[in-house]
Amino acid sequence: MSGRMGWQRIARRIRVPTGFVFAAVFLWLARPSWRTMAASLVLVGPGLWLRGYASGYLRKNAELTITGPYAHTRNPLYLGSMLIAFGFSAAAASWVILGALAALFAAIYLPTIASEEAYLRGHFAGFDAYAREVPKLLPRLTAARPATASGSGPGAFSPALYRKHREYNAVIGAGAIYMALAFKFMFEQHLSLAGFSKPPWWP
Repeated sequence: MSGRMGWQRIARRIRVPTGFVFAAVFLWLARPSWRTMAASLVLVGPGLWLRGYASGYLRKNAELTITGPYAHTRNPLYLGSMLIAFGFSAAAASWVILGALAALFAAIYLPTIASEEAYLRGHFAGFDAYAREVPKLLPRLTAARPATASGSGPGAFSPALYRKHREYNAVIGAGAIYMALAFKFMFEQHLSLAGFSKPPWWP
């Protein structure tokens, strides 16, 4: 148990820097095309929407939020991140990236979710009742109405909370990644049309 808790703490701390390293590897190994980038929007678009929608309900560490998307899944932010990430793996058209991404989520994000839920369980008396009704990740179709002992979160989406959590940065970041993928695709196309072969060090 102590070992598992230790890894959960480590996972929380390395989550962000690991994400930056993975982003660099992702861009290096990506094999994008206009078709794969367009297809990826099927996942990236809903993922960005879900993260933005969830951020407008969340009062972090202040109360247990059970309304909005939190009535369907306990972790809509992480679910949104997964949709975005797997969407970009489709844009990259690389099985290596897909496998590395799945391993990253299993090793980093699942322990992080467990750690955060342990905190919620210890600070909000109604969390267990909420957890019995609402799935950890994959959403239920209908909104749950758990009889919690405390907290409900804001009843409607709050633009102020969206701005407070700066979730618009996810949209900006996604746009930057698409621009980088488009640049790489056009650069490789230019080399091909000009009759140049890729240098040995190019992936």
